[in-house]
Amino acid sequence: MSSPTIKNRKAFHDFTIEDTFVAGIALQGTEVKSIRQGNASFTDSFAFIKGGEVWLKEFYIKPFEHGSYNNHEPLRERKLLLTKKEIRELEKATQQKGNTIVPLKIFFKNGFVKVQIGLAKGKKRFDKRESIKASDTKRDIDRALKRGKVSI
Repeated sequence: MSSPTIKNRKAFHDFTIEDTFVAGIALQGTEVKSIRQGNASFTDSFAFIKGGEVWLKEFYIKPFEHGSYNNHEPLRERKLLLTKKEIRELEKATQQKGNTIVPLKIFFKNGFVKVQIGLAKGKKRFDKRESIKASDTKRDIDRALKRGKVSI
């Protein structure tokens, strides 16, 4: 059975991603089991830097169904594991106006849970409309190419 990759589609709609990092994440055992089942959600989650460490906040991991009284808290803050150099780079970038750190996807690599985070700049409403228009146009072109009805 392959482990799921959970993506944050809303992040690509609301933000322009300027740079990405892959981080480990400190989890409890029942959290890993729940993520393996695909029971996690990025809705309204974000990352922030506190005390020289990067933390993930509002990341929902559903309590494990077969867990006991030791089950985890679904919305607790979780520590992201990055190098000092990456943390300094993120800290410097987030001090600029409009930049933030958003989680993009969570996946398994060699049995470990990894989180891809992105250094992001918020989009204005106009930019969002432009993105939607561009994706609609690309989809229409792809459909036309697939059907073989192309007139250039």
